[in-house]
Formats: sequence, structure tokens, C-alpha cells
Amino acid sequence: MRLFQNSALYPSYLPRLNQLAAGTQSFAERRRVFLDDRFGASHFLQPVLDGSPEAFFTNGDDEVLQRRWAREQGMSGEPTLEAILLAQIEHHATEVFYNLDPVRYPSAFVAKLPGCVKKALCWRAAPSGNADFTAYRAVLGNAPSILDIWRRNGCRVETFFPAHDPVMEEYGHGERPIDVAFAGGYSRHHRVRAKTLEQVAQLADRRNIVLCLDASRLTRLAESTIGRLLPLRQHRRPDAIAAIARPPVFGRALYELIGSSKIVFNGAIDMAGTNRGNMRCFETMGCGALLVSDAGSYPAGMQEGVTIKTYDTPEQAVEVISRSLRDWARSAEIAAHGRARIREIYSKDVQWKQFGDLVGRV
Repeated sequence: MRLFQNSALYPSYLPRLNQLAAGTQSFAERRRVFLDDRFGASHFLQPVLDGSPEAFFTNGDDEVLQRRWAREQGMSGEPTLEAILLAQIEHHATEVFYNLDPVRYPSAFVAKLPGCVKKALCWRAAPSGNADFTAYRAVLGNAPSILDIWRRNGCRVETFFPAHDPVMEEYGHGERPIDVAFAGGYSRHHRVRAKTLEQVAQLADRRNIVLCLDASRLTRLAESTIGRLLPLRQHRRPDAIAAIARPPVFGRALYELIGSSKIVFNGAIDMAGTNRGNMRCFETMGCGALLVSDAGSYPAGMQEGVTIKTYDTPEQAVEVISRSLRDWARSAEIAAHGRARIREIYSKDVQWKQFGDLVGRV
């Protein structure tokens, strides 16, 4: 299978990538730096991470990366990022196109794929307004409620999971000086999470609490000098959170944070319904911290009291965290069991086999 996997960058991750890749000159060098940093690695298929000659990977929205490829291949003028991505697919003679950024490259893009592409699939784990993905053979995801949205929109959907990144095994084998960590978004899509974060932040006077928040543009505006003069109070973070908030972390820096933490707190986005199992669950358990997350329907291997701890309300989250820290010996056993289960159930080998099976039936 000649596989082409396209991904994308968070805007807040780009400064880190640019710093890490500052000494690079070529497309291959910048891509290697990105892959080595492991940002999003749970989604990258085994041949990509192995460097297989039959697999090609790029971030189609990374203008620096893509324009390097265009120059190296002699593309004239200033081609669009879409034109570069199409040229890469044709140059690679791709048979299966797997797109992690379908909002940027929806059905209209699929219609332009070269004839060598036999099947196009995409991953989408969030609602996306009026985006059209019907031209893809299937929309993949691991949240049934989100997949139901795409099914109602006329798409074929298939269940597919992130995988345990083997590099996670390098982290979390020493001391864990951080009592509770959180890393993730803070926006209007996280209202329930925000309430719980405020409760957890109040533990900071007696526990080592680290909150690495990727605040939305509206939140950043609301907290700016100008924003404080505008009617944006509801978008500002509560004082308890703002007092200890740190910038977001990604890639290996995120693995290091989790590996240094006893507990990682998690909360689903509001649109997820009762479905659980976002990326932070896989990363937390993979790096050996105790996952404390909101109650709901979890994938195999994520079981309350056996491999994770759950809470029902923001107030109960604090109780669960406090009890877990008081009986850390037992909590550490749960975390270790969770790490082993994630490694067993969601290995890269398993993920790649499931992807191959999926391609064969769509």
C-alpha cells in the first residue's frame, strides 16, 4: 500500500516547531524534526514512523515545510498549499490518502486527487459546521456521538483509535514531583471543563498544580489590557486559574510534563456527549500518570477504579484527586495497570493492522 498521510499543526505549536527546526534547510530535515518531537504521534501510522519508502507524510498547512518541497521539486511561481499537496500526492503515486485535516481539505479537494489514488479516508473527532466530507470513502473517529453527526450528514463512518506511541516508554520512570497536571484547551467549547479546572486550581495552596492552557483567541483578547475595557468578562479565566496558568505544551514537552506528574486531570469537550477517550487519555496513560477524567462511556482498557479514576461533578473531581494523592501507593498501581493496558490494546502494530483491514472493506 502506497500510503500518504497528511496532518496539520496547531497555531500555538508552530513557534515550538520553528524553534526546534531553526537549523534546518530542507523539507526532509524539517519533517524529521517534527516527527521526532512526536506532536500528534498517536495518530501517525506505523509506516510513517518507521520511515517506510512506501509511506509519505506531510503537514499540508505548514507553509515553510511545503514551500521547501515545492522549491526542491522545481515548482514554478508561488503555488498554493493545495497545489503543492496535490503535486506531492501525484509525485508519490499514492494509492491510499489518509487525511487528518479534512476541514482544510474537504470533498472539493478529494475531487481533485490524481488518478493513482484509489481510496481517500479522513479522521475527524469534532463537529465541523457545514464541512462536507462525503467524497471520502469513510470518516474515521473514536467517539460514537461525533461519528453519528457525520453519518447523518451522508458520510460513511468507521471506528478507529489513536495508538500508544512507543516513545512514551522513555517517560515517567522517575520521581513525579507534580501532584496534578492539566494540558489542553480553554475556550467556549469547554464550559464544564472550565468549571472543574477552577475547582482543581484551588488546590494550589497545598499541592503542586500545573495548568498548561491553550487559551482561545477570545480568551486572550478578554484578558488583554484592551479586552478588559470591553464586555468580555465571561471569556476571562477565573482568578484561581489565571494565577497559576502556564503556556501550552506539546510534543515531547507534553510527554515530559505527564511523566513528571502523579495525576493528569482531563475533561471532554462539551460536544462529546457521554463519549470519552480523547487524546489526553491515551497520552496520560501511555506516560504512566493516573488519569482522572469525567465519567462517561470509555473505550476498552479505560475502566473506573481499575485503570483510571473518574468523577461526576467539578466538586467530586477535587475529592477524587485528593483521595488518590492520599493513597498514592494504590493510585500508582492503577496508573501502572493503565499504562500496561494501553500499551497492549492500542499498539502501533494493532493500529496499522486495523487500518489495513479498514481500507480493505471501504
